[in-house]
Amino acid sequence: MGKMKTHRASAKRFKRTGSGKIKRYTAYKGHLTGKKTAKRVRSLRKSQTVSKGDQRRIDHMIP
Repeated sequence: MGKMKTHRASAKRFKRTGSGKIKRYTAYKGHLTGKKTAKRVRSLRKSQTVSKGDQRRIDHMIP
C-alpha cells in the first residue's frame, strides 16, 4: 500500500494546532464587508477551530 496523499486545497485552508485540533479561517469576510458592522468584521478576523464532526473528515485529507 502506498503513502496517503495530502489534499492540497485542504492543506492550504486548515492548520493543525499543537494539541491536534484543526484551525480554520472564518467565512463571510471575503467581500461585501461595507454593509457589515465594524465589530462584526473585526470578529471575523479571528480563526476558529473545526467542529468535531468535520475534524474526522479533514483528518483524512491532511494526514
